[in-house]
Amino acid sequence: MTESSTARIRELNDAFRKTFAGGKMVMSASVAALPEMVRASALIKVAEFTDFTRENDPHGEHDFLSFEHCNRTFFWKCDYYDKEMEAGSEDPADPDKTTRVGTLMLAEDY
Repeated sequence: MTESSTARIRELNDAFRKTFAGGKMVMSASVAALPEMVRASALIKVAEFTDFTRENDPHGEHDFLSFEHCNRTFFWKCDYYDKEMEAGSEDPADPDKTTRVGTLMLAEDY
């Protein structure tokens, strides 16, 4: 992958993560079972997350994050599917060929 395509993927992932527009958001059953206020505030933490480092983002795509909230460890993962959601995207840097799916889960779900 080229540096420019990684930068474009990162830009698209950041836009999706901050707005939840341009893709689909899902959550694990254990997150869905949490109180609404906890779910809502966890989604805000996802949107506001900026603490990407080489250790937690080795590919520079901003496609995974972890945070502590309400005495729980949450993960958020962004996956890239084709527009039909049948296979992986052939080019995650191209939004016309990619549907981003963000999954919010508890660490124990992973």
